[in-house]
Amino acid sequence: MNKKTVLITGASRGIGKAIKLYFENQGVKIITPTRQDLDLLSNDSIDAFIKNLNEPVDILINNAGINNISFVNEVSDDNINTTIQINLVAPLRLIRGIIPNMMAKKFGRIVNISSIWGIITKSGRVTYSMSKSGLNGMTRTLAVELAPYNILVNAVAPGYVDTELTRKNNSSEQIELIKKTIPLQRLADPSEIAEVVAFLVSDKNSYITGQVIIVDGGFTCL
Repeated sequence: MNKKTVLITGASRGIGKAIKLYFENQGVKIITPTRQDLDLLSNDSIDAFIKNLNEPVDILINNAGINNISFVNEVSDDNINTTIQINLVAPLRLIRGIIPNMMAKKFGRIVNISSIWGIITKSGRVTYSMSKSGLNGMTRTLAVELAPYNILVNAVAPGYVDTELTRKNNSSEQIELIKKTIPLQRLADPSEIAEVVAFLVSDKNSYITGQVIIVDGGFTCL
Protein backbone atom coordinates (compact mmCIF):
# COMPACT_ATOMS: atom_id res chain seq x y z
CA MET A 1 0.00 0.00 0.00
CA ASN A 2 2.85 2.42 0.65
CA LYS A 3 3.52 2.41 -3.09
CA LYS A 4 -0.02 3.48 -3.90
CA THR A 5 -1.51 6.98 -4.18
CA VAL A 6 -4.93 7.59 -2.64
CA LEU A 7 -7.26 10.46 -3.53
CA ILE A 8 -9.86 11.25 -0.86
CA THR A 9 -12.55 13.90 -1.22
CA GLY A 10 -14.06 15.58 1.83
CA ALA A 11 -11.17 14.66 4.10
CA SER A 12 -11.30 17.67 6.41
CA ARG A 13 -13.72 16.17 8.93
CA GLY A 14 -15.86 13.20 9.91
CA ILE A 15 -15.50 9.95 8.00
CA GLY A 16 -13.19 11.48 5.40
CA LYS A 17 -10.79 12.69 8.07
CA ALA A 18 -10.77 9.24 9.71
CA ILE A 19 -9.95 7.64 6.36
CA LYS A 20 -7.15 10.14 5.80
CA LEU A 21 -5.69 9.47 9.26
CA TYR A 22 -5.79 5.72 8.68
CA PHE A 23 -3.76 5.97 5.49
CA GLU A 24 -1.38 8.51 6.99
CA ASN A 25 -0.61 6.02 9.75
CA GLN A 26 0.11 3.40 7.07
CA GLY A 27 2.56 5.68 5.28
CA VAL A 28 0.42 5.83 2.14
CA LYS A 29 0.70 8.83 -0.18
CA ILE A 30 -2.53 10.83 0.04
CA ILE A 31 -4.10 13.57 -2.06
CA THR A 32 -6.77 15.49 -0.12
CA PRO A 33 -7.84 18.51 -2.17
CA THR A 34 -9.38 21.50 -0.45
CA ARG A 35 -12.50 23.18 -1.79
CA GLN A 36 -10.23 25.73 -3.47
CA ASP A 37 -8.38 22.91 -5.23
CA LEU A 38 -11.51 21.01 -6.16
CA ASP A 39 -14.98 22.56 -6.12
CA LEU A 40 -17.39 19.66 -6.56
CA LEU A 41 -20.18 22.08 -7.44
CA SER A 42 -18.28 23.08 -10.56
CA ASN A 43 -17.76 20.64 -13.42
CA ASP A 44 -15.10 22.98 -14.80
CA SER A 45 -13.24 22.76 -11.48
CA ILE A 46 -13.46 18.97 -11.48
CA ASP A 47 -12.15 18.75 -15.03
CA ALA A 48 -9.32 21.20 -14.28
CA PHE A 49 -8.34 19.29 -11.16
CA ILE A 50 -8.10 16.03 -13.11
CA LYS A 51 -6.14 17.69 -15.90
CA ASN A 52 -3.66 19.18 -13.43
CA LEU A 53 -3.03 15.97 -11.47
CA ASN A 54 0.70 15.39 -11.75
CA GLU A 55 0.66 11.76 -10.65
CA PRO A 56 -1.55 8.73 -11.24
CA VAL A 57 -4.20 7.81 -8.68
CA ASP A 58 -4.38 4.14 -7.70
CA ILE A 59 -7.20 4.42 -5.17
CA LEU A 60 -10.14 6.85 -5.27
CA ILE A 61 -12.41 7.38 -2.29
CA ASN A 62 -15.44 9.54 -3.07
CA ASN A 63 -16.36 10.65 0.43
CA ALA A 64 -17.55 14.25 0.09
CA GLY A 65 -21.30 14.70 0.35
CA ILE A 66 -24.07 16.91 1.65
CA ASN A 67 -27.40 16.20 3.32
CA ASN A 68 -29.82 19.11 3.23
CA ILE A 69 -32.94 17.97 5.06
CA SER A 70 -36.16 19.18 3.47
CA PHE A 71 -39.68 17.83 2.95
CA VAL A 72 -40.76 17.36 -0.65
CA ASN A 73 -43.26 20.23 -0.65
CA GLU A 74 -40.52 22.57 0.55
CA VAL A 75 -37.49 21.26 -1.34
CA SER A 76 -35.86 23.97 -3.44
CA ASP A 77 -34.36 23.68 -6.89
CA ASP A 78 -31.01 24.62 -5.38
CA ASN A 79 -31.28 21.75 -2.89
CA ILE A 80 -32.05 19.29 -5.69
CA ASN A 81 -29.30 20.50 -8.01
CA THR A 82 -26.63 20.91 -5.34
CA THR A 83 -27.24 17.53 -3.71
CA ILE A 84 -27.26 15.60 -6.99
CA GLN A 85 -24.18 17.46 -8.23
CA ILE A 86 -22.03 16.89 -5.14
CA ASN A 87 -23.25 13.43 -4.15
CA LEU A 88 -23.65 11.84 -7.57
CA VAL A 89 -22.42 13.79 -10.59
CA ALA A 90 -19.07 14.81 -9.09
CA PRO A 91 -18.07 11.25 -8.09
CA LEU A 92 -18.89 10.00 -11.59
CA ARG A 93 -16.87 12.77 -13.24
CA LEU A 94 -13.90 12.08 -10.95
CA ILE A 95 -14.06 8.37 -11.73
CA ARG A 96 -14.33 9.02 -15.45
CA GLY A 97 -11.30 11.27 -15.37
CA ILE A 98 -9.11 9.06 -13.20
CA ILE A 99 -9.75 5.54 -14.53
CA PRO A 100 -7.72 5.76 -17.79
CA ASN A 101 -4.51 5.30 -15.80
CA MET A 102 -6.07 2.51 -13.73
CA MET A 103 -7.18 0.75 -16.91
CA ALA A 104 -3.71 1.05 -18.42
CA LYS A 105 -2.09 -0.39 -15.27
CA LYS A 106 -4.77 -3.06 -14.84
CA PHE A 107 -5.20 -2.01 -11.23
CA GLY A 108 -7.54 0.29 -9.36
CA ARG A 109 -9.70 0.52 -6.28
CA ILE A 110 -12.70 2.84 -5.96
CA VAL A 111 -14.89 3.24 -2.88
CA ASN A 112 -17.95 5.49 -2.87
CA ILE A 113 -19.22 6.54 0.55
CA SER A 114 -22.95 6.00 0.39
CA SER A 115 -25.46 5.85 3.26
CA ILE A 116 -28.15 3.65 4.72
CA TRP A 117 -30.52 6.35 3.47
CA GLY A 118 -29.77 5.12 -0.03
CA ILE A 119 -31.24 1.74 0.99
CA ILE A 120 -33.91 2.69 3.50
CA THR A 121 -35.17 6.20 4.14
CA LYS A 122 -36.93 8.63 6.43
CA SER A 123 -38.80 11.90 6.08
CA GLY A 124 -36.87 14.90 4.85
CA ARG A 125 -34.26 12.85 3.00
CA VAL A 126 -35.74 12.95 -0.50
CA THR A 127 -32.77 14.54 -2.30
CA TYR A 128 -30.20 12.75 -0.14
CA SER A 129 -31.81 9.33 -0.65
CA MET A 130 -32.12 9.99 -4.38
CA SER A 131 -28.44 10.81 -4.65
CA LYS A 132 -27.21 7.89 -2.56
CA SER A 133 -29.50 5.41 -4.32
CA GLY A 134 -28.02 6.66 -7.57
CA LEU A 135 -24.52 6.28 -6.18
CA ASN A 136 -25.26 2.66 -5.30
CA GLY A 137 -26.51 1.98 -8.82
CA MET A 138 -23.46 3.67 -10.30
CA THR A 139 -21.21 1.53 -8.12
CA ARG A 140 -22.74 -1.69 -9.42
CA THR A 141 -22.59 -0.65 -13.07
CA LEU A 142 -18.98 0.53 -12.91
CA ALA A 143 -17.96 -2.64 -11.09
CA VAL A 144 -19.20 -4.63 -14.09
CA GLU A 145 -17.65 -2.33 -16.69
CA LEU A 146 -14.26 -2.07 -15.00
CA ALA A 147 -13.83 -5.65 -13.77
CA PRO A 148 -11.85 -6.70 -16.89
CA TYR A 149 -9.23 -4.12 -15.89
CA ASN A 150 -8.87 -5.40 -12.31
CA ILE A 151 -10.56 -2.27 -10.98
CA LEU A 152 -12.77 -3.03 -8.00
CA VAL A 153 -15.62 -0.63 -7.28
CA ASN A 154 -17.57 -0.78 -4.03
CA ALA A 155 -19.66 1.45 -1.79
CA VAL A 156 -19.78 1.71 1.98
CA ALA A 157 -23.12 2.70 3.49
CA PRO A 158 -22.70 3.95 7.08
CA GLY A 159 -25.58 4.29 9.47
CA TYR A 160 -25.45 6.78 12.32
CA VAL A 161 -21.85 7.90 12.80
CA ASP A 162 -20.57 10.19 15.54
CA THR A 163 -19.65 13.13 13.31
CA GLU A 164 -20.19 16.89 13.31
CA LEU A 165 -22.93 16.48 10.71
CA THR A 166 -24.84 13.97 12.85
CA ARG A 167 -24.66 16.29 15.85
CA LYS A 168 -25.66 19.23 13.68
CA ASN A 169 -28.81 17.47 12.45
CA ASN A 170 -29.75 15.94 15.84
CA SER A 171 -29.87 17.31 19.38
CA SER A 172 -28.20 15.47 22.25
CA GLU A 173 -31.61 14.18 23.32
CA GLN A 174 -32.35 12.94 19.81
CA ILE A 175 -29.00 11.17 19.63
CA GLU A 176 -29.72 9.32 22.86
CA LEU A 177 -33.04 8.19 21.40
CA ILE A 178 -31.32 7.14 18.17
CA LYS A 179 -28.86 4.98 20.11
CA LYS A 180 -31.77 3.02 21.56
CA THR A 181 -32.94 2.13 18.03
CA ILE A 182 -29.55 0.63 17.11
CA PRO A 183 -28.95 -3.00 18.18
CA LEU A 184 -25.39 -2.15 19.27
CA GLN A 185 -26.83 0.77 21.29
CA ARG A 186 -24.29 3.33 20.07
CA LEU A 187 -23.21 5.42 17.11
CA ALA A 188 -20.31 4.27 14.97
CA ASP A 189 -16.94 5.90 15.43
CA PRO A 190 -15.62 7.33 12.13
CA SER A 191 -12.54 5.12 12.48
CA GLU A 192 -14.78 2.04 12.22
CA ILE A 193 -15.96 3.17 8.79
CA ALA A 194 -12.35 3.88 7.79
CA GLU A 195 -11.37 0.30 8.65
CA VAL A 196 -13.97 -1.09 6.23
CA VAL A 197 -12.86 1.27 3.47
CA ALA A 198 -9.22 0.34 4.10
CA PHE A 199 -9.98 -3.36 3.68
CA LEU A 200 -11.86 -2.82 0.42
CA VAL A 201 -8.93 -0.97 -1.17
CA SER A 202 -6.22 -3.21 0.28
CA ASP A 203 -4.45 -6.15 -1.34
CA LYS A 204 -6.49 -8.39 0.98
CA ASN A 205 -9.53 -7.65 -1.18
CA SER A 206 -9.18 -9.22 -4.59
CA TYR A 207 -12.73 -10.41 -5.29
CA ILE A 208 -15.30 -8.10 -3.68
CA THR A 209 -16.70 -5.67 -6.22
CA GLY A 210 -20.05 -4.06 -6.98
CA GLN A 211 -21.19 -4.31 -3.37
CA VAL A 212 -22.80 -1.83 -1.00
CA ILE A 213 -21.39 -2.69 2.42
CA ILE A 214 -23.72 -1.57 5.21
CA VAL A 215 -22.00 -0.50 8.43
CA ASP A 216 -24.80 0.46 10.80
CA GLY A 217 -24.61 -1.56 14.01
CA GLY A 218 -27.59 -3.61 12.89
CA PHE A 219 -29.96 -0.65 12.41
CA THR A 220 -31.32 -1.79 9.02
CA CYS A 221 -31.98 -5.30 10.35
CA LEU A 222 -34.95 -4.08 12.36
